[in-house]
Amino acid sequence: MESAAIDRFEAGRARLASLAYRLLGSAADAEDAVQDAFLRWQAADRERIEVPEAWLTKVVTNLCLDRLRSAQARHERAVGDWLPEPLLEGDPMLGPAETFEQRESVSLAVLTLMERLSPVERAAYVLREAFSYPHAEIAGILGITESASQQHVHRARRRVAAERRGGDEVDRAAARRVVEEFLAAATSGRTDQLVAMLTADVTMVSDGAGLAKRLLRYRTPERVATIVRAGFRPTPAKRRLAGGSPAFHMALVNGSPAVLAVVEGRVVGAVAFELSGGRVASLRGVAAADRLTRLNAAWQQHQSDAPAITGW
Repeated sequence: MESAAIDRFEAGRARLASLAYRLLGSAADAEDAVQDAFLRWQAADRERIEVPEAWLTKVVTNLCLDRLRSAQARHERAVGDWLPEPLLEGDPMLGPAETFEQRESVSLAVLTLMERLSPVERAAYVLREAFSYPHAEIAGILGITESASQQHVHRARRRVAAERRGGDEVDRAAARRVVEEFLAAATSGRTDQLVAMLTADVTMVSDGAGLAKRLLRYRTPERVATIVRAGFRPTPAKRRLAGGSPAFHMALVNGSPAVLAVVEGRVVGAVAFELSGGRVASLRGVAAADRLTRLNAAWQQHQSDAPAITGW
């Protein structure tokens, strides 16, 4: 393939990867989808493609829809053992972030809620909210009518809004203070202070340090505070599992404040927070190594602040 065609594809690779990540919630799967699109671009009669960006967007979207519809993907996601893959602030796969809708569409909370949408609803929602495609173009990409595109987006917005918790715009200084106070309470054993920092309808989802076969879900401030306190209590077994004594760093993950557990420069766990009215509305904990691969690679290149807690 001539270099001009390769350059044209590479110029749009980051945007395509961002689209695929929003549709699939997995950086590895998104990279696979973009690579498959490159192979199709390589094999295509490119002289007949009038608008390469539109052609590639349609190819990537439909490759992602095929993955979402696959029997294996439906089974994995249906049994509830799946969380979106967290990405560190600045990762180009997070894509456009100029508007609130764009930032929200890549939050872990919304990526999780989008699992409840049909594949077509999810695609229409992402194309509209994150990439501002007009309904006429969405219809062409998805092979549906313009009115059907409008209906899919409307239903998706309604379903996401009905179950959305937290989601305040992140004021970094204020969010850092809340999370630092939360972390201090969690590591000191002050469970009553933790309860006071949680909303009445708080939720917590965890992959059980990467060991659980299904996601662990908790509700009520008292229950969540108890689980958080137990999770942050240091033990020899936890240190062995982590490969050492972790330091805890503040970070932004998918636009949300987060705490990263880091052992010798390697991220071994991430807890992302959603805030509402200055309190914690939801927590999502990821420690499965295969869900932290890309975040780890980014962390190696990241100039981090001093840890909030230097040893555990």
